[in-house]
Amino acid sequence: MQAEPTPPRLRPAGISSSLTLLFALTCGVSVSSLYLLQPVLEEIRTDFAVSTATAALVVTAAQIGYVVGLLLLVPLGDLWNRKLLAPCMMAASAASLLLSALAPGFIALFAASILVGISAATAQIVIPWSSSLALPTDRGRVVGVVMSGLLMGILLARVISGLIAEFGGWRSVMFVFAGLMAILSVVVYFRAPADSSRPHQPYGQLLLSVARMVRTETMLRQRMALGFLTMFGFSAMWTSAAFLLSGSRGEHFDYSEAMIGAFGLAGIAGALGAPLIGKLADRGHLRLATTSAWLVTIAGWLLLAWPGTPLAAFIIGLVVFDLGAQASQLSNQTAIYSLAPEARSRVTTAYMVTYFTGAVAGSVCSGLAYAGGGWGLLCVIGIGVSVFGLLIWIGFDRWNSRVRVSGSDQLVSEAAPTPPRTSS
Repeated sequence: MQAEPTPPRLRPAGISSSLTLLFALTCGVSVSSLYLLQPVLEEIRTDFAVSTATAALVVTAAQIGYVVGLLLLVPLGDLWNRKLLAPCMMAASAASLLLSALAPGFIALFAASILVGISAATAQIVIPWSSSLALPTDRGRVVGVVMSGLLMGILLARVISGLIAEFGGWRSVMFVFAGLMAILSVVVYFRAPADSSRPHQPYGQLLLSVARMVRTETMLRQRMALGFLTMFGFSAMWTSAAFLLSGSRGEHFDYSEAMIGAFGLAGIAGALGAPLIGKLADRGHLRLATTSAWLVTIAGWLLLAWPGTPLAAFIIGLVVFDLGAQASQLSNQTAIYSLAPEARSRVTTAYMVTYFTGAVAGSVCSGLAYAGGGWGLLCVIGIGVSVFGLLIWIGFDRWNSRVRVSGSDQLVSEAAPTPPRTSS
């Protein structure tokens, strides 16, 4: 009797290209709300009759809210149904943007910006979700594409915001994006796949587990430190760039809101390069990617600091700087997502809280530095922070190499991230 043929082993399907692009769009639109007001800070300053440093605080407020959302809401991605959680947070973002548009004074705008930041944490629900759906051999590329959407959102937010504000003022920017968020929340709900079930865990224990992961995972702590420095420089540069390009201290630039926002296009090259970095990480070159990212960031700062700030050097500097910053961010996330497949939302929380704490510190420092010493002082601080980041990364890498040789720790090798231990 002839034996029946063995049925072929089914290969996990992973995440489709269309769903990857939807997640990328979701991340981009969600996180863009943090940066909508950056190109129009000068208009807000004059509208509410506040100082440069005070106007910059609306960006800081959104970043503070984002940190709160990362800390208190993102861990729920490991507990609740993400198909419901993400659209609900996006609907809340639409409501917060509407409150910002209607703010009667600066204090009200500051408070509404905090709410905008809290709800913008949707992006960090979606990124680990996409990583969980991707095949291990394709994870770096998928995260790179989704991260590109997030980074494109950050950069295009400035461009679109400037264009809308040119014709309708800064309030119209918030009205338009409130509508976009409301529409996209409905699309995500009906298009996203059903989420996998996860063991129930009390909310308090869920938050405490984040602290335990930080205490036990050496690589996570290292990447948190690098992420803080990366976002400090990124936030500081883009916050002061709006003041520089508007000529608030009598600089030779004197651009409109639309033109200031258009400079965000220069950074898109960095966002488009993110999937390439993801492929490099998939091939086992994560350490090289991290080192290169810091070197490129330093080169970008040096171009931005060119004496006299010529326009050509400034634009090229933006391209190079953003490429380095985005490469650094992607290499960090590729590394940490190899740690605990069943807890990627909590890993994201630990990393991104530190990351956007760096953003808060960077925007505050930027406003004060620019008010005190202008663009030159800001660039000196940025170069110093980036050089420090490169040096501590070299120190981390050498220490990790010694640990791997001695076998005295369970640190995951960053030469090639290990495949997940369990399915998410």
